[in-house]
Amino acid sequence: MTVLLCGPGRRPVDLPSWLAHPLRWQRGPVPWPAVLRGALAAGPLLALGIALGRVEIGVLAGLGALFAGFNDLPGTRRTGVVHIGLPAVVASLGVLVGAATQQALSGWWGLPVLFAAGAVSGAVSVIGPVCSRAGMQGLAAMVIGMGLPLPGPPWYRALWFLAGAGYLLLLRLVLRPPRPSGGALDGERASLARIFDALADALDAVGGPGAEAARRRLSAALDRGDEAVRLRRLSRRLLHMSARPDELLLAERFGVATELTDAATALLWEARPLPPRTGDGPRRLAAALRTGTPPGPLPAPGSTTPARAAFDAMMLHAAVVFARTVPDTDRPEDAAPLPARRPAPMLRRRVLGPVGREYGLKVAVCVTASAAVALALRADHWYWLPLTAAFLVKPDIGPLFSRVVNRCFGTALGVLVFAGVAAVVGDGIWWTAVCASVAGALLPFAARHFALQTSAVTIMVLAFVWAGGDTQAAVSRLLDTAIACAIVLVVGHLPRITDPTARVGHLLAVAQRRTRDYLDHVLSAPPDGRPEDRRVLRRAAYSALGEARVAAETVAAELPSRHGANGDWFRVVAATERIVDATTACVVRMEQGAPRPSLREGAQVVAALTALADALDGRPPADGPPELPVAPECETLADVVAELHFIRAIVAGLPAPARGGRGTPRPVATAPSGSRDFRADNRRDQDT
Repeated sequence: MTVLLCGPGRRPVDLPSWLAHPLRWQRGPVPWPAVLRGALAAGPLLALGIALGRVEIGVLAGLGALFAGFNDLPGTRRTGVVHIGLPAVVASLGVLVGAATQQALSGWWGLPVLFAAGAVSGAVSVIGPVCSRAGMQGLAAMVIGMGLPLPGPPWYRALWFLAGAGYLLLLRLVLRPPRPSGGALDGERASLARIFDALADALDAVGGPGAEAARRRLSAALDRGDEAVRLRRLSRRLLHMSARPDELLLAERFGVATELTDAATALLWEARPLPPRTGDGPRRLAAALRTGTPPGPLPAPGSTTPARAAFDAMMLHAAVVFARTVPDTDRPEDAAPLPARRPAPMLRRRVLGPVGREYGLKVAVCVTASAAVALALRADHWYWLPLTAAFLVKPDIGPLFSRVVNRCFGTALGVLVFAGVAAVVGDGIWWTAVCASVAGALLPFAARHFALQTSAVTIMVLAFVWAGGDTQAAVSRLLDTAIACAIVLVVGHLPRITDPTARVGHLLAVAQRRTRDYLDHVLSAPPDGRPEDRRVLRRAAYSALGEARVAAETVAAELPSRHGANGDWFRVVAATERIVDATTACVVRMEQGAPRPSLREGAQVVAALTALADALDGRPPADGPPELPVAPECETLADVVAELHFIRAIVAGLPAPARGGRGTPRPVATAPSGSRDFRADNRRDQDT
């Protein structure tokens, strides 16, 4: 990150990532519907409890709305139900368990229960973002249930907490912007339109330095659109409803988007700049989805390469599909590709694997240590320390040092604002509902920066605590937050508990195996196989690579450590992404008549990917890496081999802890002379 210093003769200063990350601010449009829902959720619920003379109801319901507000993210109504509903149910169970523990076990006896809950919360975070938020909020709600002195049995508290979260979900379903075309599928159509917008941007970037970033944005847009279409289909099946014609048309158009993405990936692999009008076709398709009107004439084809010929053919097919007003009865809805489903054994391996165990141990130790220190300092108000630790320690929500710094500054700002309002207003508790409402409205906007989000949350929590009768909590929260941040910072860097480089290595190993599965399917599947199976495997590979890239970015922004290989992780991820791109290009070229690569060369490449994944997991082959083809005739396979040589050289130079903590660097064969084409050389120059 570059910081500009004002004044004559001053030069820009490049801060290290661990210092620059706390200053980063996310950009984007203001989510005004979420702002309105935040203003109408926690504050009015607290006011209702005060008016009824049941302050505990207002506090519990307000806390439920606050937790649900964290998950009020952009998307369709059905994605909102999943993103808000699942964490809300888990958090209400956390309140139930916490309140039951408070009644059965007092003081230090509750620490083992807290440790077990922290281990489970951290381990389930590896499943995905929704489960990660559910685990974090379940643990935080359990701490609240154990420490917040509120009347009523455990089921009573959990019920009102869930009611508050359900109220915000109801607002999400009711308070929505007007539908421009009046249809029930506008959210799904908007998600699909964003795929075509990202596709057009990727086509504009072909052959330029931003091509790989544009392809990643296209893959992310395809994931979000797929989630919207799949949840629509799943909700209909759960209600035993048949598909309407507009839903079938939407599924067909999503299939067009996936086919065009395949062809666009091959164009990105060819790396030859396209005419400026190439992106006009996808943009017209996006406009047709938003307005409900025909897309009009699409750009004329200009087939000069196999990938361009495939793209032009897909655009002609898209014109036919978008011209329909009724679905194709010969093509069932289920022909649209679905994302890779993670079966139960795979989920168990991830949760119980090295990353899940590390996450679980780290969260459990931090939260339990914070609770023990708090019980030793003040046994009556001990919950703030472990609550702070629960929101800080999760390894998948950003660099630890950045979160700690922003948490301290955000808490200080929130305490100062709340204390200033309390000094001006004076006695009474009605004003706390106004504070909660204003802070709730700021929460969606404040999500752009962790410090600002912490300030809004601090104001809301202090309003709840003040309404509950604790009017001296503001100042003590500063000390509690500082202690919790210090504990998390120390425990988070203990070598025996966490090794972020090992986590990145394991995620990269998973990505290599997903890439291997995709490549193996492409090289061995019969020509008349289902293309949906191939696309599911490709999406699984890109998804695993996305997780590895996020983990690498997190490690790069951590405090400097003894491991100096942070930059190499990005190079491995980028090279593996290019392998997936080359595999997709191989599919397109074979569909255009290119010969299939030999089975022997394909088996050699698949074995090399397997050995590479094992080496990243700390299990290098005893007899050295498998032999790679010397000069494959297939141009795309030659690119794959060149990237594998490149990755091998990087992995061999990584320190042992970064490869799982076992083994020693092994000699790696260098790439044969002339085996790397101009695309691989140019890409590596850009990476360097």
